[in-house]
Amino acid sequence: MYQRETKNLDMITRLTLIFVVSFVFSQEENNDDVIAKNLLGIGRMQAVAVSGRLICNGRPAANVKLKLYENEILFDRLMEESRTDSNGQFRVSGSKREITSIDPKLNVYHKCNYNGLCYKKFSIKIPKDYVNSGRQAERTYDIGTLNLANQYPGQSTDCIN
Repeated sequence: MYQRETKNLDMITRLTLIFVVSFVFSQEENNDDVIAKNLLGIGRMQAVAVSGRLICNGRPAANVKLKLYENEILFDRLMEESRTDSNGQFRVSGSKREITSIDPKLNVYHKCNYNGLCYKKFSIKIPKDYVNSGRQAERTYDIGTLNLANQYPGQSTDCIN
């Protein structure tokens, strides 16, 4: 009986230690699912970066909201958020721990030629060959210059971004 209680106590101590270490890592990476992945010892850090310039009718599209996501089955996971500078230029990078290769996308939220309360939104998928292991992106996917006055595939209206 005493040995069973000692083994149970030892197991609880180990699980507590694993949970504490996982919690520390999850705070560092700011991902809700990291605790489970660290607890099980699975997944690897992966990084990606995207850059470009956004214009609206030939003029720089300043202060446009950009969100870099990991495309998930149920809910996309935010990796980083940024905005374009006064010249419409941007560079966004982020990293995430994942078991399989991450499937990153950049969401663009803008009001070019739109006066509604919400924003126009479209997504740009980032090719997998721009994803690398580690916390820092080694290459940057350059989308070039995009005119937000154009209609993009999958473009929609988004009021909650």
